[in-house]
Amino acid sequence: MESAASPCVLVYDVGGSHISAALCYAKSYRLAPVVRVNLPDTQTSEAFVDVLYSIGQQASDGKDSPAGAELAMPGPFDYSEGISRMRHKLPYLYGVNLSQALSERFGWTSNRVRFLNDAAAYLLGEVGAGAAHGVNRAVGITLGTGVGSAFSVDGRVVTQGAGVPPGGEIWNVPYHGGIVEDQISTRAIQSAYLERSGKERQVASIAHYAVGGEPVAVEVFADFGRKLGLALKTLIAEFAPDVVVLGGGLSRSALLFMPTALHEVSGLNVQLRVSALGDDAPLVGAGVKWFSNTPTVSATHEGTTASAK
Repeated sequence: MESAASPCVLVYDVGGSHISAALCYAKSYRLAPVVRVNLPDTQTSEAFVDVLYSIGQQASDGKDSPAGAELAMPGPFDYSEGISRMRHKLPYLYGVNLSQALSERFGWTSNRVRFLNDAAAYLLGEVGAGAAHGVNRAVGITLGTGVGSAFSVDGRVVTQGAGVPPGGEIWNVPYHGGIVEDQISTRAIQSAYLERSGKERQVASIAHYAVGGEPVAVEVFADFGRKLGLALKTLIAEFAPDVVVLGGGLSRSALLFMPTALHEVSGLNVQLRVSALGDDAPLVGAGVKWFSNTPTVSATHEGTTASAK
């Protein structure tokens, strides 16, 4: 455990299939052992809060007492009030005041339970203790079933300003006759592979074949890298970040697409880096948010999450 001089907070990352929780310590942003569980089979708000409370107890059992809890949640969500506005994902939480429900379970005042957008949490984690630590301007892009994004200046998430799309979200920016998410997501890779090979495969399987040198799979990932690089040139040029951090499930296959992505952004004065914290980034980011009181961002897209779970 950290010394008594290092306060801690209970941090959560709520995804589409599971929930993670841990204690995060101030200054170092070190995480105690992470507890991860699946979403409850019983799809009610009461069961959901029960799981949050249970894993929170597990994460802090026998350790230091947390000052409160900070939860990284997908949108749409009223982050200031702690009320879910999701209708498609986790619909049983719609309209539920999670701040009140969880604080009552812990026996806390409601101001000890706070929320932030999961894409913002991902970037804040990398800024606080990961691949974007120490840089002035950074963009976080999470690649998976959707595309999550966040923009930061001097360690604070921004949702408006020069070069920042509305809400800091790029997934629905018009691009090549569709939107960005059509070009750089898991379904884009699956569609490209199906078109070239006539076979339907999951992205993990396509990546496996690419590592093994299958020409079609190699070509699909190389093409994905080109599209990613071209999209980034369009999307981030005005914001002019020092670093773009790539996270989410697809970042695990970065070696397959990073060379072509780097080639496309070579004219920009920006570094592309793979997430240093991986699945722990939103948890660390929640801790960064708590201890720095970074403003919460808003989000409106139900289908995109930070870690693209």
